[in-house]
Amino acid sequence: MSENSQFRFGAATGVGSLPGGDAREAAKTATGTFEDFPFLAELPARGPGADMIGRTAGMLVDLYARVEPSGWRFGDRPGRDTRRARAWLGEDLDALEEFTQGYEGPLKVQAVGPWTLAAALELKNGEAAVSDPGACRDLAGSLVEGLRLHLDEVRRRVPGARLVLQLDEPSLTAVLRGRVRTASGYRTHRALDRGTVEATLRDVVGVHADGPVVVHSCAPDVPFALLRRAGAAGISFDFSLLTERDDEAIGEAVEGGTRLFVGVVPSTDGPLSDPAGSVMGVRTLWRRLGLHPGLLGEAVTVTPACGLAGASPDYARRALAHCVRAARSLADNPE
Repeated sequence: MSENSQFRFGAATGVGSLPGGDAREAAKTATGTFEDFPFLAELPARGPGADMIGRTAGMLVDLYARVEPSGWRFGDRPGRDTRRARAWLGEDLDALEEFTQGYEGPLKVQAVGPWTLAAALELKNGEAAVSDPGACRDLAGSLVEGLRLHLDEVRRRVPGARLVLQLDEPSLTAVLRGRVRTASGYRTHRALDRGTVEATLRDVVGVHADGPVVVHSCAPDVPFALLRRAGAAGISFDFSLLTERDDEAIGEAVEGGTRLFVGVVPSTDGPLSDPAGSVMGVRTLWRRLGLHPGLLGEAVTVTPACGLAGASPDYARRALAHCVRAARSLADNPE
């Protein structure tokens, strides 16, 4: 089993983003729905700096970014965009602290991982940071320091929490396969060496040595084995994108003690099936892999397929509550 296998995760939680711009309402939803595994909500609808890239860029130490028409680009000093990102994060932490008074248990916080950050942040010449090995090293080092400060701040505000750090890496597969586009859009940056990608991820995962790190990607072809080697205690993914090619990697992950955060509830508005129907595919996968049904409760946390920023507020609340009911169905009827 992995070193974090004794950590008790909740049976269901959110991915990160929610619709709207009211921090208190979001914190109330994220903590009230998931009483045993709340999360720090993100509200990208507020604008640049509240989006996932800007939010994490605001956490960086001695590196700064500003908004350009093409996206986030490195700058020489902290400007208005950095200040806005930090102010919104502070507002979200204030709200989280208010609604977690006396809470003891797992609490999830999210940040963008080093490779998705490197694919999204632009150098001064307009190219993605992923094109420059030195910039990637500097970015990863700055991210480690920023995450350390962020985790310390959350611990101070919610002292009873056992923190789970989620690194969002939706661009990881594109980085590994050379699919990140150049500034012109006509070419792509070369694929990066898998050993380098894995080593950098391991360094960033290591920032949370006293708790588990979950890596999230709602893109196809999640590199399960690489993430496990890099030290991820859990892997979060869109269950609908799995193919039978992933079976072996999934089976090895479960047997190795890796927690699966299965995204089975749609992240945009639409009809919701009954809770048992939402996790039917998970039971089918378990049978196909020959895994013991009793492992389901130990190995699976139910989530939406991805963040809920694109959903209506009403649907987002219903989807999160549906995750809780689906997880209960899985636990009560594992076979």
